[in-house]
Amino acid sequence: MNRIDYPFQFDGRGRTAQSNEDEYIRELIEQVLLTAPGERVMRPTFGSGVRQLLFGAASPEVATASQYLVQSSLQQWLADLITIEAVDVQAQESALLITVQYVVRRSQTRARAEINVAGGAP
Repeated sequence: MNRIDYPFQFDGRGRTAQSNEDEYIRELIEQVLLTAPGERVMRPTFGSGVRQLLFGAASPEVATASQYLVQSSLQQWLADLITIEAVDVQAQESALLITVQYVVRRSQTRARAEINVAGGAP
């Protein structure tokens, strides 16, 4: 089953671009991680708020807090689609590299998503 691509864009034929199931789930993970709570009008609690942690000092405490925040947000918003196996967060200068290992519930396939959350303007 194909879904609308994220971010929204047009394909080479001028039609709405689409993603397959695996790409779609990875894009949903990215949406949850990069959306700040309060950013969506109809879902004010949607998102993770992980960008706010970028402005703290790069430390093991910030990485641990980010890891907890990422895992709990993904479980809250995507638990019907994926099972989280592991979350790893590494602080790299003014960015966070988030690695999520998960199992797609529908197909029972394992997958991995790496999201780079850069500092600066959200």
